[in-house]
Amino acid sequence: MPQIPEKVHELTVGQLSARSGAAVSALHFYESKGLISSRRTSGNQRRYSRDVLRRVAFVRAAQRVGIPLATIRDALAALPEERTPTREDWARLSETWRSELDERIKQLNRLRNHLTDCIGCGCLSLETCVLSNPDDISGERLTGSRLLPERKKQRRPAPDAASCETC
Repeated sequence: MPQIPEKVHELTVGQLSARSGAAVSALHFYESKGLISSRRTSGNQRRYSRDVLRRVAFVRAAQRVGIPLATIRDALAALPEERTPTREDWARLSETWRSELDERIKQLNRLRNHLTDCIGCGCLSLETCVLSNPDDISGERLTGSRLLPERKKQRRPAPDAASCETC
């Protein structure tokens, strides 16, 4: 990884890419979405302040755990522009996502534990389908493929619940 001298306070997009591990195109995308910002030189080249390295690291870490870009942008907007965010800043932001991540982990565990039970049926009315139909909520209304949105120009009759071999 190339080292950038301490006296250099701004990075080119290539330097930022090399240091952060993010592709130049990703950095341009992040900028277009308001996640990072740059200034333009008289030659219209981007220059990023050094604190953008931490912001890019934060964006990439948040994306890895599935946080939507809009949520990341809102979190970054709460950070000070005039200084590099501190460990306390990051801790405060990440704490707000803890319950969302806990819920995701719970859903992924449920998926892992019940995946074999659900593959292939798709009827959404099985009482044991904890993934697509927890507590058979949909089965209280209707059963079988009638729960799926119907197409207006459907030529073949929709299969009913009786045609599902596992129901």
